[in-house]
Amino acid sequence: MHHPGPPRFTTVGDPVELAPRDPDPGGDYDWRVVDAPAESTTTLGDGAVLDFDPDAPGTYRIALDAPDGTHELTVRVFPDDRKETRLEYPLDEFPRDADELDDVSVIGLFNEHILGVDQPTVENGMVGIEKRLSPGLHRFGFTAPGSFWVPGGMHEVSGPGRPKLRLDASVEDDAVVVSAVTAAAPASKFEDEEISVEFYPDDRDAVSDSDLQRDGNTASLPLDAVGERARIHAVAVGERHSVPDVVDIRVEDSSEDSVYLHYPNEAPEWLQDATIYEIFVRSFAGTRPPTTFEELERRLPYIDSLGVDCVWLTPVLQSPTEHGYHITNFFELADDLGTREEFESFVEAAHDRGMTVMFDLVVNHSDREHPFFQMSAAGVPEYEDWYVWEERADAFTPNEEPSPRSRGPGESDKRAERYFNWKRIPNFNFESLAVRSHLLDVVDEWAGVVDGFRCDVAWGVPHGFWKETRERVNEHHPEFGWLDETIPHDPDYHDQEFDAHYDTSLYYALRDIGTGDEPATAILDALDHIEHAGFPDRSVHMRYVENHDEDRYIDECSEHALRAAAAATFTLPGAPMIYAGQERGMTEYRGPMAWHDGDTALTDYHRRLSRARDEHAVLREGSVERVDYVADTTEAVAFARDDGDERVLVLLHFGDGTATVTLSESIGDTDLVTGSAVDSVPVDDGTEATVDDVLVVDAV
Repeated sequence: MHHPGPPRFTTVGDPVELAPRDPDPGGDYDWRVVDAPAESTTTLGDGAVLDFDPDAPGTYRIALDAPDGTHELTVRVFPDDRKETRLEYPLDEFPRDADELDDVSVIGLFNEHILGVDQPTVENGMVGIEKRLSPGLHRFGFTAPGSFWVPGGMHEVSGPGRPKLRLDASVEDDAVVVSAVTAAAPASKFEDEEISVEFYPDDRDAVSDSDLQRDGNTASLPLDAVGERARIHAVAVGERHSVPDVVDIRVEDSSEDSVYLHYPNEAPEWLQDATIYEIFVRSFAGTRPPTTFEELERRLPYIDSLGVDCVWLTPVLQSPTEHGYHITNFFELADDLGTREEFESFVEAAHDRGMTVMFDLVVNHSDREHPFFQMSAAGVPEYEDWYVWEERADAFTPNEEPSPRSRGPGESDKRAERYFNWKRIPNFNFESLAVRSHLLDVVDEWAGVVDGFRCDVAWGVPHGFWKETRERVNEHHPEFGWLDETIPHDPDYHDQEFDAHYDTSLYYALRDIGTGDEPATAILDALDHIEHAGFPDRSVHMRYVENHDEDRYIDECSEHALRAAAAATFTLPGAPMIYAGQERGMTEYRGPMAWHDGDTALTDYHRRLSRARDEHAVLREGSVERVDYVADTTEAVAFARDDGDERVLVLLHFGDGTATVTLSESIGDTDLVTGSAVDSVPVDDGTEATVDDVLVVDAV
């Protein structure tokens, strides 16, 4: 079936990718606009895959003429919410002079980190660019060919946040009733109940728009109109629109008991609050023994002892690199790691210990030594469009190593698009149906072997492709989990794409606290930024202090700060992640695992954090609340977790020694992390407590 999928929701100025699903690379596909707002003059170009860039708000109907018939797609477009802003950095702190910016690029998620798209200018002693950006935080940096320096920063565009929406459905009186629970954005002019809701049937189903009876924040659909399947989508609208939600309704027969209700945007239960352990594969066995799947399996007892629920392995496919992200064969496991049978044995052994396994899926790019890229570069017609080629032998072409047969280092008549300065991993061209078909086969190959995908450079792959792969896999593996690497994190990747997201807001806050650039209250500010962005309540945030791409926290900050930062990831809702070696006090970010010379006390500390989280549901499921307190240092912060059954107070201290925190309420006398007595004394209307790195206590 070539239907392009579920309805799309966007704003003017934010194009939507249109692509047939499960495409036939040799098939003919034509797009056309069949209905549009009266003021729109938008047209569609030629091509099987293209961007639809609406020019007016309203509802559009797009038709796709495909080999299996004609399909229609609804695209709901909201007003442009962007503002003119300038991203800039002081020239006197910049690594280059004002007259040396010809090859400098400003990069960020707004231009997919591609060199040469945005070049800076100098105004009033500041280096920067003018951009139209939506309200919220925007991280940006500067780079040039052959270098990767990013001295930029974070820029906040003022304006309203996005509301939130969650759908709940039930069967009542021979109909499915879909109710929308809405929440206004922080500081919105609307109250929660004033947020309006729009409902849309899925264009792939037999349900017509007239079948759906709407009444405010509720819609109902008679069972006899459902057929075998109906998907109802909804979006909340305040000053801006929410991330959409959807309920999937399936009916086996005419009885109410046969109606199956599913929420595609809800994470599988195992991932919702999982403790994740990332393994940088080839260094995990240690200094001398080579890492193999067998050696990984032999070390599962250690991973299990940390209270880990999910093991994430960095790439294990054929690659010339140690890290594995430069892939040369997407269907074969790396020879040095072992056979497929040995890999599946590792997965089964992890399952036997109650752990899931997450596979690092890399589909944004390949290694430039991949035969498909070599043939594309050589102009073989069958592969010429597999990569994005730019006719630009200019200053933005990163220097290459001299070759005896080249015209000189860095000289070329064309350049393959890549992100940052990643000259060895060119980007796949997702406008190619052959590429899409090939990568769908890659997804199919591994989805039945593991429990979830961590998707590398998720922000570089079109939304439509992720929607297709998510639905394709979960149709056969309903409990499959999806984690995106989207930096900075973006709530739009939750709409039928990913369950869990890198929490870059907390990550950057923890780094700034650890280096002394921000007070410990930046943790709570990071949570506020997430609320402003409009992440749905069903989204899972992976909370981490380091990973294989970042310097070790203990090296950049301190061990004391690391203890508090790790405690933050375990005492906030979401999925805490330990990067292998973090718990051993390692300072080398991809070095061999510190087995014989690791910090056992720090390892035991991580075990205690994990155990406390397992034993107290409030740390996994409770809301986060600000509390009144006074601390003798800005390196300490306090907040509450409350799930309705239990309320605890969490105190974190990032500095050396101890901190004294005076709370405005009484607390229990036992530290829920260590089981030790709490060092506290009652004071007027509260309690004065001493905290080393973390203190978790019952509120009484």
